[in-house]
Amino acid sequence: MKRITWLSSEHGATWFPPLESVLDEPPGLLAAGGALSIERLRAAYRRGIFPWYSPGQPVLWWCPEPRMVLFPHEFRRSRSLVKSERNRGFRVSFDTAFSAVVAACAAPRESAAGTWITGEMQAAYEGLHAAGDAHSVEVWRDNALLGGLYGVQLGRVFYGESMFSCERDASKVALSALVRRCLTQEIALIDCQLETEHLGSLGSRAIPRAEFLALLEQHAAPQIPSHWQGPDLP
Repeated sequence: MKRITWLSSEHGATWFPPLESVLDEPPGLLAAGGALSIERLRAAYRRGIFPWYSPGQPVLWWCPEPRMVLFPHEFRRSRSLVKSERNRGFRVSFDTAFSAVVAACAAPRESAAGTWITGEMQAAYEGLHAAGDAHSVEVWRDNALLGGLYGVQLGRVFYGESMFSCERDASKVALSALVRRCLTQEIALIDCQLETEHLGSLGSRAIPRAEFLALLEQHAAPQIPSHWQGPDLP
């Protein structure tokens, strides 16, 4: 019977158990504990592992099967989304309001009880952003932040973490802008982590974990920090 591995200082700052240790129940859970340091987060993402836990719980590390991914060239930009991008006065920027985007993603939502983006998580991704590894996409009208998303880039992989929308299509506009940037920068895939009907409608699809890990071996090369700050690309 598989048992959860508890990470400690004896393991080192970047160690994780082999993925053969992933639990069947709850499915995809690999380990618990450990600090959300920049070094550990980088090591986790390169191995296809991400943190996800609720307030009051220890840090929980996951690598689910299957894995939901979006290949940028497969993004489905519907006619209604094109109209929203063209006619509704949205303005898109990158890395100009990272903290505000993370805070908005962490805010309570009608569709969910509580949040998994704890204060500890927010601080950790602030550190990744300062190091040039985490990025945000912001959607504005005038000076009002209406939607956005954030995630981590390592090599040619963007690991999406969360998105929010205060107005219809605002988060889709953010994702559309991210896809354009990924195509321009030759980012090979966007990790969407968990399978949802909404992501599927936008072109994401579930692939076996082994296939996902093979893609990381190919594309998640050592990171060269990059700051995306500025307006959307034409």
